[in-house]
Amino acid sequence: MKVRLKDADLQEILVENTYPNRFSSTSEGGITERVFSAQLIGGKGSYREIFMENIHIGYGNMHMDRLTQLGFESDMETVELHFALQGNAKVEDHATKQTYQFGVNQHNIVYASNFRGLAFYAPCQNIQVFEINLTPGFFKRFLPEGKRCFFAFLQSLDRKETSMLSHYHYPITQAMHLLIQEILNCNRKGIFKRMYLEAKVMELLLLQLEQILSITAPPSSSLKKKDVEKMYAVRKYLAEHLGNSYTLMQLAQQFETNEYTLKKGFKEVFGTTVFNYWNTVKMNHAKRMLLDEKLTVNEVSDRIGYKNAQHFTTAFKRRFGYTPGKLRRV
Repeated sequence: MKVRLKDADLQEILVENTYPNRFSSTSEGGITERVFSAQLIGGKGSYREIFMENIHIGYGNMHMDRLTQLGFESDMETVELHFALQGNAKVEDHATKQTYQFGVNQHNIVYASNFRGLAFYAPCQNIQVFEINLTPGFFKRFLPEGKRCFFAFLQSLDRKETSMLSHYHYPITQAMHLLIQEILNCNRKGIFKRMYLEAKVMELLLLQLEQILSITAPPSSSLKKKDVEKMYAVRKYLAEHLGNSYTLMQLAQQFETNEYTLKKGFKEVFGTTVFNYWNTVKMNHAKRMLLDEKLTVNEVSDRIGYKNAQHFTTAFKRRFGYTPGKLRRV
């Protein structure tokens, strides 16, 4: 199986990847990891990928200075769990002439076979895309039976026609974002990493399918595009400054909005409050430091902005049901 990325203007091949059948890997633990970087006419980008039998995980991070067109060619048959984390993109299928557009914080499930097309990226934006490719046979094992909303998608798989599971996209929830970060930040090795990632991929697919079944109308938003972008900027800032303290007013002023818009908009975009998101990210980061970096409870407490280690212990137990000290003794 082969995937090729080309600069549409110069027809220059930027990246060409070859994969074994069903993404099987001969590396230790049955898992392979690779990272690619490329200079584009309109900017630069990198792509990180992990693959194992039946599963391919990809994370693309690009910055575009001008309108950019990239050509995609793939001879594989795949079901893709697609998550547009940042930026806006449009993809045109050469065979069907159909156009697929993804905006920031949207996800869907896409089927493609021998895909050829163009991707269009608007200027002056960062693009972050997370995608999981599953072999169709593997995916079908987890698709609920007897659900009318999935019937047309299954027919497309049988006819080998490019299609999306839903006609409209869904918002990426906080739980999905956290799972994506857990996948990208996994430090395990070999078979243990493979087991961990397989479990997280199944959990992410579960959340997608549950959301698709529970929402019967296109998600709507009362926010302007610039306000949505500010919500993303706030979320990114919080994730990068876990050791600082802010009030809602301070955050609103820093990102040139008001408390009402920040409070309402953040909940609408991410499905949770500003401070619940921030606390969740802090606690998950604290857990990783305790497990992977072997830091003391006091060191972790200080790094994520708690002046009192006991307050940190209380918050940690409220989140996970056990104290950080007990986690260290396991």
